[in-house]
Amino acid sequence: MLWSISFFNYADRQAIFSVFPLLQKSMGLDNIELGLLGSAFAWVYGLGAIMAGTVVDRIRRKTAILGGLYAWSVICMATAAAGGFRSLFVMRAAEGLGETFYFPASMSLVSDYHGPDTRSRAIGIHQTSVYIGTIAGGFFAGLIGQVYGWRWSFVVFGGLGIVLGFVLSHWLIEPRRGQADRVRQSAGPSRWRSSTVLLLMGAFCCANFVAVVLLTWMPKFLFDRFHMSLAMAGLTATIYVQVASMCGSLCGGWLADAWRARTPGGRMLVQAIGVFGGAPCVVLCGITRSIGWLIFALTVWGFFKGLYDANIFASVFDVVHPELRGTAAGFMNTVGWLGGGGTAPLAIGWLSKSQGLGAAIAMASSIYLLAGALLVTAALGLRTKTAVPEAVPGLP
Repeated sequence: MLWSISFFNYADRQAIFSVFPLLQKSMGLDNIELGLLGSAFAWVYGLGAIMAGTVVDRIRRKTAILGGLYAWSVICMATAAAGGFRSLFVMRAAEGLGETFYFPASMSLVSDYHGPDTRSRAIGIHQTSVYIGTIAGGFFAGLIGQVYGWRWSFVVFGGLGIVLGFVLSHWLIEPRRGQADRVRQSAGPSRWRSSTVLLLMGAFCCANFVAVVLLTWMPKFLFDRFHMSLAMAGLTATIYVQVASMCGSLCGGWLADAWRARTPGGRMLVQAIGVFGGAPCVVLCGITRSIGWLIFALTVWGFFKGLYDANIFASVFDVVHPELRGTAAGFMNTVGWLGGGGTAPLAIGWLSKSQGLGAAIAMASSIYLLAGALLVTAALGLRTKTAVPEAVPGLP
């Protein structure tokens, strides 16, 4: 059920990127304005995440998940009525506020069904919805826009999300907080390892910057450089990356659970492999003039991205207590989307005016190297295990 909701979470947010050329033509937008549309979502998504995480730790997570689904789906449909850049900007920003509740709530909920031995695998399986949703949003938004106009893309995706909410409202079950964990009360006076959490947040900020660069600009890059149709550009920009990421996420979940059993920083080391391995692929994406090499680079990058993605929340949950997981996930999203996702579309749009879009994409690879350094530092800093198996009576 969470997989289905997450599917629409990403399909809705990805849809707009595949119709960038249509928006550019019908509204006369330049690359900076298109970049602002991508950044508007990320800014509000990030700003709202701290509040969302705090709220999620205090209310039923089912309420937060389904309420968010209804909100972002209605806003997605309303985007079809936008008449210009300003109204589009407002709708994209509002959609970010609706979607910001989902991941803190859903990841907290999953962590109460799965303890440390299976948590990365469970989150990795859930993560595959992100990739399938991104493919669907990229391809079908481009296809619908190509045939019926860009407005219908938002009507279709938003309407289906509302239907899903009604279907799942009676079936989604709220677990007891902390039921999969036994918390050691001596784990630290602040109830989380603040230095490790800060390093993980910094790495997420960097990794999210690179991911948003490619997800935002690759459809237009393919449309401009390789003269693909909107539907084919949207599909090519997503399907190879997301299918490979799905495989990488499943492998990354299994590998991280096994490695974490041997060393406390095992999940973080798997993430470091993901960003270090993905960096040269990002360079190749931006500089190649061959569609074959571009597809190869996107595919390999996607696999390494999956290794990282499967452990974004599982890693931080190793060093925070169960009652603070929503808050921790909210902080992660704030830092990752304000510092990374919020700046990436605009930064690349601005840089592309002087360097070209391909060169700007290639330059983003340097941010991955910084992410890898932060992850290795975090992993090496965990010299003692943080105990988090089985339930503690009285946890909220």
